[in-house]
Amino acid sequence: MQTLTRRHGLDVRANASHSPAMSEPLSLHVDDLESDQTRALLAIHLAGMHENTPAGHVFALDLSGLKAPGVTVWSAWRGDDIAGIAALKQLDALSGELKSMRTHPDHLRRGVAAALLDHIIAEARRRGLSRLSLETGRGPSFEPALALYRRSGFANGAAFGDYEASAFNQFLHLDL
Repeated sequence: MQTLTRRHGLDVRANASHSPAMSEPLSLHVDDLESDQTRALLAIHLAGMHENTPAGHVFALDLSGLKAPGVTVWSAWRGDDIAGIAALKQLDALSGELKSMRTHPDHLRRGVAAALLDHIIAEARRRGLSRLSLETGRGPSFEPALALYRRSGFANGAAFGDYEASAFNQFLHLDL
């Protein structure tokens, strides 16, 4: 079942689940990173990146990195529960980077990441960006996200920005 809600000027589609809490519409908003739930999900994200990534290859932004100029963070909510986060880092006038995509473990496989990704792609286009890129790792823990990115049109490509290619990381790009 598709649910559509409008909050803070955003149209958001999400799959409803069988649980009453999960059947609430998904809403997205720019996040100031001050709520305990947002900070807890960011901690889960960073712990997961360190657990599944070789030392020296974690490029996930911490709280200070997400608060830096040029970075916008959105959170997805079902009722009073945070369901996911994602960020857009503006690299220059024409390019941006997708950062910190994470779905809360209680909301996996319910359309949260797809809704956040669709929103960030739309926002990148609204800003006039011509390319959206991301850096990610390899291995089983990265496969669900990679499948989502590729379904959304991202393709493997060269390293960008200050990144250096390694045996662990990979780079995906979406021409807008």
